[in-house]
Amino acid sequence: MKASTGSPSTTSPPRPDQGRQVAGALRARPVDEDDWTALRRALDTLIAIDRQDPVGSLAMARLVQDTPVLCARRLEKQSGWQPLLVATLAERHGATDDPGLRAMVLAAVALDCLNIAVSRWTDSDGVLDLEPLVDEAFRVFTPRQPR
Repeated sequence: MKASTGSPSTTSPPRPDQGRQVAGALRARPVDEDDWTALRRALDTLIAIDRQDPVGSLAMARLVQDTPVLCARRLEKQSGWQPLLVATLAERHGATDDPGLRAMVLAAVALDCLNIAVSRWTDSDGVLDLEPLVDEAFRVFTPRQPR
């Protein structure tokens, strides 16, 4: 069974410090990297935690997904991460006041991509690998290069 984790990760109810972890990973990304790729790679910090205990992660993901109050709590916590991600995206561009709508949308969509991938991974009973699912979700919004 391929899976990804149950410690504080993508599958468990988020902890406040996870938002800071992701924002820190985003801050550490190369400045010349586009924001969308930087956001995707910053989420690797959570996926790496998941890989430590695939069976426990899948069990936790199921519990969260099947328990409305836990699912709502996960979304509530992640909404608290958005301002951190938005501010970090703004910092990457030297903005200190208004981060702009683009940064707000990117942060929100990135977290939605993560949640959709975790849901798909959970629905597959861990047969699908979480990391490629997150990559696939992000590719849906990746600008296509001109041919």
